[in-house]
Amino acid sequence: MSTTIRLAIGIPQTVPDAGFDPGVLRSYLQRVEALGCFESVWDQEQILGAQNSLEPLHLLTYAAACTQRVRLGCAVILAVLRSPVHLAKELATLDVLSQGRLIVGLGLGAQPRVYPAFGVDPATRVARFTETVRIMKALWTEPKVTLEGRFWKLEDVAMAPKPVQQPHLPIYFGGNAPGALKRAAMLGDGFIGAGSQSTADFANQARTVLSHLEEAGKDPATFDVGKRVYIGVDDDRDRAWGRLGAWFQSRYGRSEPFKHVAVYGSPAECVEQLHAVAAGGAKFIQMTPLYDETEQMERIAADIVTHL
Repeated sequence: MSTTIRLAIGIPQTVPDAGFDPGVLRSYLQRVEALGCFESVWDQEQILGAQNSLEPLHLLTYAAACTQRVRLGCAVILAVLRSPVHLAKELATLDVLSQGRLIVGLGLGAQPRVYPAFGVDPATRVARFTETVRIMKALWTEPKVTLEGRFWKLEDVAMAPKPVQQPHLPIYFGGNAPGALKRAAMLGDGFIGAGSQSTADFANQARTVLSHLEEAGKDPATFDVGKRVYIGVDDDRDRAWGRLGAWFQSRYGRSEPFKHVAVYGSPAECVEQLHAVAAGGAKFIQMTPLYDETEQMERIAADIVTHL
């Protein structure tokens, strides 16, 4: 495993049944930064669903205000469910507020059935996605934009301020379908493997993305590859899975399929599993604790980071 592997950690995003305490979240974020071993913090998007999940862009804005150094990412924003013009403005604003720390993760999501709730035909989602990326890049980089698309029309319009990061915000793509992997290589600056995917599946996806980069003549060294891992550190492996499995059951309505996907167990067991993720092609690993987030973060920093 390369000693240059970069580490990231998830932001607590689920509101507890006892209620939300912003002070706890603020302390968590400030502790992440004080530890100094995590390059970035990440959240994810779930707008519809019974789980008490906070909206990701507002959460990242709060995280930006609580920190000064760590980078901020969402894996992933379901871009097609938002207006590309509004999304471009929101992301540029967040990059300005954070002084250039934002990483944009984009994807289509695995639930096309929710698209009609947003007024979007699932059959058009790929075309909308690529047009959304095209519009956002244009608004971030060009003084005036004229664009005649299939879904949106922009005529001599400007957007300011531009993002701090130029030529445009770094865009990382999620997804596992063949088309998604090719779009990541052709249109993106990085690829993020899903937490719901096994390490073996991720390794296959990473190889596919790299082959598309080579076909396009793009330098793989300039393209980032990472993976989210759901993690539970506990000397009692069965207890760790019990806590993780309860979360998967509440989120997805099932848990068993994820038993061989999550990273869990003693520190040594977790390190071994994380080594495999890195060997599969990850340049960075985004660890997302699903319970006792502060305690898990401290244990990761104390018992796992030094072995990576």
